[in-house]
Amino acid sequence: MKEWCIPSADAAFVANMEEVLDVYEQPYNADEPVVCFDETSKQLIQEVRAPTPTAPGQFAKQDFEYQRNGTRNLFMFFEPLAGWRHVQTTAQRTAQDFAHAIRWLVDTKYPSARCIHLVLDNLNTHCAASLYQTFEPALARHILSRLRFHYTPKHGSWLNMAEIELSVLSRGPLKERIGNPTQLNLAIWRFEAQRNKKQASVNWQFTTADARIKLRHLYPSIST
Repeated sequence: MKEWCIPSADAAFVANMEEVLDVYEQPYNADEPVVCFDETSKQLIQEVRAPTPTAPGQFAKQDFEYQRNGTRNLFMFFEPLAGWRHVQTTAQRTAQDFAHAIRWLVDTKYPSARCIHLVLDNLNTHCAASLYQTFEPALARHILSRLRFHYTPKHGSWLNMAEIELSVLSRGPLKERIGNPTQLNLAIWRFEAQRNKKQASVNWQFTTADARIKLRHLYPSIST
């Protein structure tokens, strides 16, 4: 049986949910891009014996033995309205790794944007403090002045469209055994190039108005 974390009626949950949903309803604006951010990890597994080549009508065969080569962290940036995504891989998942990824977003990807709306979850490293732990105060403030964080509610990760894009990646190239960081980066690069060329996106249709009807059981009951 699969376990699910079911949110209870909570004002903090619906407040964060409505903020994220309102951001998703904004029309495309190059000066204020809406970017979803999420992360996951990939276990690197090296084949001990080469897989048996497939024959017509047969399944591929892999040896049950393998060698673990550690894990890599994956940061996913996804701008749904532009049909663009980018994945950065890191050896660790630290506050400094997060800070450098966010600096890349601000200074390299969107150097001219007035404000970047960043949708992300409440992981302990996903905060302004990580920037101050990594950079001098002036640089940390420069980065933060160009950002606005929009946090998904606790147990509400399904509201982050970057999670959907990570699912596509996980069911695609990451489903296969990948033995080292070079192979991983190549697989991700091909994934990005293919989906960015198609401008693949998410057809998000759930709005605040929908939430107030379909998820009304999550809203606190107000006494009058």
